[in-house]
Amino acid sequence: MKIKLNIFFLFTIIFIFTHDETFAQKTKMVKSNSYNLLLKKLLKHTVPEITVDSLAKIKSSVMLLDAREIEEFNVSHLSDAKFVGYKDFDITSLKSTKKEEPIVVYCSVGYRSEKVAEKLINAGFTNVQNLYGGIFEWTNKRQDVFDKNGTTNNVHPYSKTWGVWLKNADKVYKTP
Repeated sequence: MKIKLNIFFLFTIIFIFTHDETFAQKTKMVKSNSYNLLLKKLLKHTVPEITVDSLAKIKSSVMLLDAREIEEFNVSHLSDAKFVGYKDFDITSLKSTKKEEPIVVYCSVGYRSEKVAEKLINAGFTNVQNLYGGIFEWTNKRQDVFDKNGTTNNVHPYSKTWGVWLKNADKVYKTP
């Protein structure tokens, strides 16, 4: 009887976890298992995170902030994204932004954007999220990126080390 209950319990847990969208989303937020493991360790998860799939559905209703360096932004960025940078991020660049406005911050993989999002939250912004997996996962899931001329397949991979996580884009290390 005890073995039957344990097996029933095990199958119940497996069923719940495999059919619970929230659980599935939290355990597999990016396409690659190894990339997901890297992000789970790299990020502190101190701000709410949004997946590429979720952002793609609401992108037109949020302010997008790019927390990469200008060279990276100039190669490509998400449409209508505002460059805010990382090293020289200045919160006063958002002085006319309402504190409750929905904001999604992104960078290459999510580390720098998490730090910028923390600063926004500490400054009183109440609706801030970090794009989990960053622009790499955005393009890995075949979402469009743009440069000054329109849609492009180019993405600045930050460095050759980080570029291994960028799969569905042309890697451009220098600003055109």
